[in-house]
Amino acid sequence: MKLLRYAIGDDSYTGVLTGDEIMRLGVEDLAELMGAELAFVDTGIIDKLADARVLPPLQPGKILAIGRNYAEHARELGNEAPAEPLIFAVMPSAVISDGAVIEWEANMTAQVDWEGELAVVIGKTARKVSEAEALEVVFGYTIANDVSARDLQTRDKQWTRAKGLDTFCPLGPVIVTADEIPDPQQLRIVTTVDGVEKQNGSTADMIFDVRFLIAHLSRAFTLQPGDVILTGTPAGVGKAQDPPQFLGEGSVVSVAIEGIGKLTNRCKVI
Repeated sequence: MKLLRYAIGDDSYTGVLTGDEIMRLGVEDLAELMGAELAFVDTGIIDKLADARVLPPLQPGKILAIGRNYAEHARELGNEAPAEPLIFAVMPSAVISDGAVIEWEANMTAQVDWEGELAVVIGKTARKVSEAEALEVVFGYTIANDVSARDLQTRDKQWTRAKGLDTFCPLGPVIVTADEIPDPQQLRIVTTVDGVEKQNGSTADMIFDVRFLIAHLSRAFTLQPGDVILTGTPAGVGKAQDPPQFLGEGSVVSVAIEGIGKLTNRCKVI
C-alpha cells in the first residue's frame, strides 16, 4: 500500500493513498506503523488528496547514501566503479516533501545537480544481518532526489556540505510497503528537468543491490526503524552533460520510479 503523510489546515495525518482519496490512520507518523497491523488503526475517515498538503513521508533518524552505485554514472564523471560501497551521510534536516522548494544561496553554489534515486526505508532494528535476510528489515520504498552542489563537492574534497544543505533531500511523495515491491532490482527510474528526460535507468543496473547494501551497512551501523538508505543514481546527471547543465531559478525536477510514483520539486535561488 501507499502510505502518505499530509496536512489539512494546521493538522497533520498519516494515511493510505488510493487514487485521489486518503484513508486516514490513527497514528501520528509512519514510525508507529512499523511492525503494526494497519487494519487496527483505520479511523474510517476519508480525505481528498486535492484538499491535502503532502508532507515528507517520514523524518529519518539517519540517511545513509551510496555514491557511484551505477557503473555508467561512475564512468560519466570519470570515476572507477568502486570495489565496495562508497558510503556517505546526508543530514536529516535536508529532507523536504514532494512539491516543496529546493533552494540555495547564489553566493554558496552555482552548480546544483539532480540525482534520482530509489530510497529504502528500514522498518526493524538490524545489526549484522545477512544478505539472505536483508529484505526482511525493509518497511518500504520511496523516491529521493540526492541534490548535489558539484562545486562544493569539488572544493570540500568530501560530500557532507555538497549533499546535505537544507532542502537538498526531497523524499516522497509516498512510501510503498515492501510487500508491493518484492524485487527492488526491477524498477525503472526516470528523471526529468523542465519536462526534458535526463536520466532513464533501472535498479537492475546497481553495482551493489539492496540486499548487499543493507547487509554491508548493518555491519558498520545499527540500522533502526525510520532510517533511510539512498541507493545511488543512474547515468544522466547534469555535470556529465556536454556542456554541463545545472539547476537554476525556476527549474522543475521530477523523479519517477515505477510502482511508487513521482517526486517533483521546483528550484529557487536565494
